[in-house]
Amino acid sequence: MYQDVIIAGFGGQGVMLIGNLLAYAGMHAGLNVTYIPVYGPEMRGGTANCTVVLSDDDIGSPIIHAPLGLIALNRPSLDKFQPRLQNGGVFIVNSSLIDEGLIDKERVKALAVPCNDIADKLGNSRLANMVALGAYVQASGAVKLDSVIDSLPEVISAHYSHLIPKNSEALQAGAAFVAG
Repeated sequence: MYQDVIIAGFGGQGVMLIGNLLAYAGMHAGLNVTYIPVYGPEMRGGTANCTVVLSDDDIGSPIIHAPLGLIALNRPSLDKFQPRLQNGGVFIVNSSLIDEGLIDKERVKALAVPCNDIADKLGNSRLANMVALGAYVQASGAVKLDSVIDSLPEVISAHYSHLIPKNSEALQAGAAFVAG
């Protein structure tokens, strides 16, 4: 098994958090994992992306030029990374912020998920990142959703542990949206 993904959005959208969470879930599943955060010139409001590689074999390089998976939380991320996505790759697009007409649906397995809208219905728009990750996990099968949920305490500090149930709910909502 080998899966890699680029997760991209504005700083402050929780891109690094869900990349880290996916990496922990991979480790808990017994996979080899790499996680590399990349920040733009600014943090909040600037561009941010990270790469996660999950494999049951040794990982030769953590650098991903043509990813198998992509999560784009905003339009600049779609513009930058969609052309690099491999044919047939899994593409989660935050359709709350990105026009679906911009998605290359012929070449990739693109899923338009209204992440912000789903998060708003859950009571907190900042959960959009978790909705996106839940959708990606469901669509790609990279790891089990339960592994991701069980890894939440690894990335959410004890001070904010009261937020774990809502984050879990958002992950499940994203997966349910993709599952239909």
